[in-house]
Amino acid sequence: MTKQMGLDLGGSFTLPGTSMIVNRMGYGAMQLAGPGVWGPPRDVDGAIAVLRESVASGVNHIDTSDFYGPHVTNQLIKRALHPYPDGLVIVTKVGARRSEDKSWTHALSRQELIDAVHDNLRNLALDTLDVVNLRVGAVMGPSEGSIEEPLTVLAELKRQGLIRHLGMSNVSPEQLAEAQKITEIVCVQNFYNVAHRGDDGFIDDLRKQGIPYVPFFPLGGFTPLQSSKLDAVAASLRATPMQVALAWLLQRSPNILLIPGTSSVKHLRENLKTATLGLPSEMIANLDSIREGAVQ
Repeated sequence: MTKQMGLDLGGSFTLPGTSMIVNRMGYGAMQLAGPGVWGPPRDVDGAIAVLRESVASGVNHIDTSDFYGPHVTNQLIKRALHPYPDGLVIVTKVGARRSEDKSWTHALSRQELIDAVHDNLRNLALDTLDVVNLRVGAVMGPSEGSIEEPLTVLAELKRQGLIRHLGMSNVSPEQLAEAQKITEIVCVQNFYNVAHRGDDGFIDDLRKQGIPYVPFFPLGGFTPLQSSKLDAVAASLRATPMQVALAWLLQRSPNILLIPGTSSVKHLRENLKTATLGLPSEMIANLDSIREGAVQ
């Protein structure tokens, strides 16, 4: 897999306290599993092609979890990319599991976390995981409460050499501060997009600390009116709404890293072109007006 030359992936960012340098345009593997993020994909060869195309295009940050499928996306990543190229950073997450009814439930006990780390190691065929995010909170945001107990378990596994670095997902600024008393945190992954801006201040604080913020669901939770405004900007630029949403995130702050997911090579290429999509200042102002509470 040879990197395609000349593809701009939004610049790069060094994870704090590490030698890991990732391009700002990454790839999220969740959509590679079957419908509802359950079971294998309809087109296994197509999923493998997406993974190989992403790395060939210069993506060196892949977001995954063993509870996607479950086990499916990690097994696909291993099949497509192992032995992994130098410089590829695979970020996984623990703290949830899939029940037989396909629901998502918390899995934050000591044994569940240990088992999850070993599941990721096994299915990715790794001896050490690059970055493990502790997923807490609700599906779309943080919940109140201490994260000390589960994070302490992961910090122990880090000391044992099973994990290189730790991140957090679905957390508040207060929970991050608590986490940083336990171990170094190299990234935060939360729900955020042009319409849902609750983490604006959090992103700015993280930038000052040199910590990347990795938003998920770039088109999640839009009202019809918000979607229509985004569609209008996209049409004026001859771009897709997803491209505009991603381009807005790239310009929002230099510490934002993107992990858009897709099971289509065509859509992958569209997403990666986002880094070259310039947003004029008047369009940024128009997009800023669709945030929660701003749309009339």
